[in-house]
Amino acid sequence: MALRSGVLVLIVIWLAPGAMAGEKRLLENKESLYNNIYVYKQDQFVSMNFGFNRRLYTETIVDTADPLDLPVVYTRYMTVGLVYTDHADSMLEIGFGGGSTAGYLHRSLPQDQVTSVELDPVIVGFAEKYFAARPDKTFHVVVSDGRLFLRNSSDSYDMILVDAYRGPFVPFHLLTKEFYQLARSHLRAGGVLVQNVEPSTMLFDSATRTIGAVFPALDFYPAEGNIVTVAYQGARLTDSDLAARAETQQAKYHLRYDLPTLIKARRFLAPGDATVNRNAKVLTDDFAPVEALKAIEQHNRKWADTQ
Repeated sequence: MALRSGVLVLIVIWLAPGAMAGEKRLLENKESLYNNIYVYKQDQFVSMNFGFNRRLYTETIVDTADPLDLPVVYTRYMTVGLVYTDHADSMLEIGFGGGSTAGYLHRSLPQDQVTSVELDPVIVGFAEKYFAARPDKTFHVVVSDGRLFLRNSSDSYDMILVDAYRGPFVPFHLLTKEFYQLARSHLRAGGVLVQNVEPSTMLFDSATRTIGAVFPALDFYPAEGNIVTVAYQGARLTDSDLAARAETQQAKYHLRYDLPTLIKARRFLAPGDATVNRNAKVLTDDFAPVEALKAIEQHNRKWADTQ
């Protein structure tokens, strides 16, 4: 499968067959400092959506009848990072949304620490009210910008997950070389970074090159409209090594979504691959630190809802 940039800006969220077939009704909507948020219910599924330019972008879907279900397909592939690290004692997620991925990891590995960082306190409130997000002694939710959280933290993690889409875009300061260097500095030996990178914009090539400028090995998991990128240190794992690790971790964690099955979707771009845009630039902050902090505050604000 070729991984290419396109020209679309509308994110398509793919669901498992049969999901959300009944009448859709609005439970609540609220305008926060950062987002225009809409919560809908359709059959047993509850979704969180962000409004931008008169379009709704799905951020989270949960199945209220099945807490371990991940109806949005790419979120299942966010869990493949467990194959790449021997331990998952401490995991960090940037971009909580309704808490579906973090909640799945917490329920599947209840003895391990899961920390999720979410910029918008209104989203956290909705997650607790409608999406059964229940922080406890091993599941923590922090209201903060993800990059500033890392900058101010001395903690390290076995796995860092980045899924911070706001409508059609990732905040730029979570896509730069400096951000990935900061994230790498918070990974333990053998740690892994997993990020959802939406492929249908021309930013995909630059995002890929930027992650690759910090992490020597990149694997890609196409997930029916999204690309989950796994970045790690050292040589790229061979197919046989990856399969063996997946079998070991699946036997250890007994996950709902089978790791040996998920890793069969792995793709990678070799050096010189014709699908890589060689003109794509590595993204950098290009600011002094104090200017970067001001930019983070400014760029986190929601966009004007224009036509």
